[in-house]
Amino acid sequence: MEMEKYIPTLLFGILMLGGCSARVVSVSPGPLIRVQGQPVSIRCDVREYGGPREQDFEWTMQRDAAAAAMKVISTFDTRFSDSSLSNRVAAGDISVPRLDDSAVELRIEEVRPSDGGVYTCQTPSTDSVISGTYEANVQLTVIADTLRVSPQTPPPVVPEGSDITLSCNVTRQLTHPTYLSVTWSLRNGASPLEEILTFGPQGGVVTGPKFTRRYADGGVRLVPGENGVFGLVVSRVTPSDEGMYVCIGREWTHEDGGKWKNIVEKRGEMGAVTVTLTSQSLSVTASPSSSSSSLLSLGDTLTLLCSVAANNLPSLALEVTWLADGREVITMDRGGVVLSNASSSGGKAGGGEVGLERTGAGEFRLVVRGVGGEDRGVYSCRVRAFIERGGGGGGRWYMAAEKMSNPVMVKVAQIKPSFSLTLDPVLNPQMTAEPTELACHVTNITHLPQGGRLGVAWEHTSLPGIGDDPQTSHTIGSLDGRGNLLPGAMYSDRLESGVMSLSRVQPNTFKLRFLRTQEVDMGLYVCSVSAWSVSRQGDMVKTAEYQSLPLTVRWEPKRPSLSVVAKRIREASVGGATFEMSCTVANENLGEAGYSVLIQSQDSLEGNVRTIMTLSPDNVLQHGGATDPSRRDSLVLTKSGPAEFRFRLAGVQLSDRGFYWCDITAWTKQQPGQTWTRATSAESNKVKIEFQENGPSFSMAIQSDTSSVYPWETAKLECLLSVSGSSPKTDDLAYEVRWFFTRLRGGDTMSQLASVDRFGVVRKEVRNSSSDISIERKDTHTYMLIIHGTQDSDSGEYHCTATPWYLSASTGAWTQAGELTSSRVFLTVRFAVWDSLKLPLLYGAAASLGVGLFSLVLGLVCAQCCCRNTTHTPRSRNKLMDLEMD
Repeated sequence: MEMEKYIPTLLFGILMLGGCSARVVSVSPGPLIRVQGQPVSIRCDVREYGGPREQDFEWTMQRDAAAAAMKVISTFDTRFSDSSLSNRVAAGDISVPRLDDSAVELRIEEVRPSDGGVYTCQTPSTDSVISGTYEANVQLTVIADTLRVSPQTPPPVVPEGSDITLSCNVTRQLTHPTYLSVTWSLRNGASPLEEILTFGPQGGVVTGPKFTRRYADGGVRLVPGENGVFGLVVSRVTPSDEGMYVCIGREWTHEDGGKWKNIVEKRGEMGAVTVTLTSQSLSVTASPSSSSSSLLSLGDTLTLLCSVAANNLPSLALEVTWLADGREVITMDRGGVVLSNASSSGGKAGGGEVGLERTGAGEFRLVVRGVGGEDRGVYSCRVRAFIERGGGGGGRWYMAAEKMSNPVMVKVAQIKPSFSLTLDPVLNPQMTAEPTELACHVTNITHLPQGGRLGVAWEHTSLPGIGDDPQTSHTIGSLDGRGNLLPGAMYSDRLESGVMSLSRVQPNTFKLRFLRTQEVDMGLYVCSVSAWSVSRQGDMVKTAEYQSLPLTVRWEPKRPSLSVVAKRIREASVGGATFEMSCTVANENLGEAGYSVLIQSQDSLEGNVRTIMTLSPDNVLQHGGATDPSRRDSLVLTKSGPAEFRFRLAGVQLSDRGFYWCDITAWTKQQPGQTWTRATSAESNKVKIEFQENGPSFSMAIQSDTSSVYPWETAKLECLLSVSGSSPKTDDLAYEVRWFFTRLRGGDTMSQLASVDRFGVVRKEVRNSSSDISIERKDTHTYMLIIHGTQDSDSGEYHCTATPWYLSASTGAWTQAGELTSSRVFLTVRFAVWDSLKLPLLYGAAASLGVGLFSLVLGLVCAQCCCRNTTHTPRSRNKLMDLEMD
């Protein structure tokens, strides 16, 4: 009875035990990587537990495997913390706030390197039966704060439509697997920070909502750099792009479960950017091409310039329209297409043909050819500036500004230009190598037509005793009406090298300048200034020319001199050898100088002079136009001493024979760092390369492995070649071999059987014989003719011919030697009687035996079957009667 009282209690305990689940404690997935000084949160959850709903938690930490576990904090015991952590717990640096009844979070506001270790979350048991896990561990690694964000300050003011580059240097020391990202943001006024673009941490790009389309159009693009430098280019900025730009660098860690965690973040203000409107900086100026171009003669050309300036000129697409007295004459749209708006037919504005062209950045030229009275009036230039929205070639343009230029009055008259000239010495040399500068001033200019220009020509006459012909004037050079430099024949080199210069320093002043004056430059100088105008056909025509009085330039000279001696170092006596010579220089009245060397040659003393190679005073080596590019490695020119140069030519050829010498020029510098100035020059004596070409000699022979063969056998004939003398290399030698056949011994009628050219291509001729032939090259000098399945028609004489080809060391080209012919060999194809008859005899005997046996068998069969008498006749006893009857 008492037993029955405990049965319900026992059953209830069993049911409760069977219905309980195993306790599970879990923490944030690890390992965790955090940065020193940053907050850390580690969550701890418990589920499937019994007892009260609210659970308690304890946190311990073990720095390494050998250290003892340290008590950190508890939810129910305020004295749980280790003494070394109690102050931080009391100050709130370490806390364990409860998230709900079964979850807490361990928070460290400013984590320290000493906080790194394995953290364990424990839950005291409230279960009726101990089952499951009551603690969980996670590894926390604390790394130093090495993230650095160093933005570069952008320009504070940028014009509308231009590009700005926002560079930001984001770095950190890589001690653990962390990742970086960089974000560019913009704060416009009091508005909140607006994200432009973020790069990273996975290498992807995320754009802000307002910059998504702009990024797709290419108006915002990322320019990754090196060493942590990231650049963001914002193209075609608008006023909405001004404000304070901020660069934000973040360091991330990739935790278990694929979650990215931002462990530290730093930002830096890059600077404020202000966008100036195009209308504020756009200026348009209309002007004639010269000071008097607005006064024209009938038939002249009117040239007006429209100059457009703006801070953001490269970013603008300009539409330019010229107006005359308020009417549109011609327009160039922003795409560069010219549209004529003249009311008259053709392309005429009033009476002349009109054209509009772009001459430079922001420069537009209106040209009216063959002006008439109708072309006079007030001209102005209207400019509309367009900017592409966002950049990237999307084609979305908007007009940013429109402006009109100042008016230009154009008058048409017929007046001849006139002016006066004055030639003055600006720098007058007192000795050789000093600079000289002459100025030609044009004054009292009147009646220069619209579009007219001034040109200048300089002439020089040598003093007596200086130069070859002191009575002859030489043109130094000229500047034509278009400003083109036309050098004189004697001065072209000096003008092209910059030793001399012709320039127009002012609209009415021309200058001639010598950087280092030479003795030959002494003499009389004259400047001739000409007036140019544009004809109806658009050509520059000289309308007037005036000449100045001569100006004498003279000083007492001290002439420098050079002497050059060439000497042969190595003789080239055969093709392929090496030739070497040296050139030694001696100077007088020159001082410290540099030398340039020209190695020149000519086939004969009357032949053309060729420049092989040159060496500048700065030791820059160049090959002349006479140098074969394939042989440049064979040419060497070096400076072997302060005043000695050596020239070496390896692998001489027949084309290299001739005379060689050095043409040496002395150069001086007025000051270190300036350009070289030519002082004097001299040529050395000539050294001759001369040798004869002795090519290789060839011979050939023929041999056969046998002189007679039977039908259907194989015959082999060898053609043997040999070379003597200057034997070339195997790769530099080839043969063309041909085989011939003559049926009769000593006959003249022969036919070609086959050939092989020097490239190894075999050609066989058509033959009537049933045999076949082939050619085999056994080695470089041996060729074999093989006759397969010989027949009686192959009997006869055989011989071969060969044409050698070799690569000449003297010419560097393939050379054909004379044709060689071998002796003849006779090949006999024997007639084998037994071999010819044994098969017919065998076939005949077999046929006869077969026919005989067949006849015998046939006879027996007939005798047995056809000739037998079936009725028996008794034989007579009378033999005589039987005989008679028979």
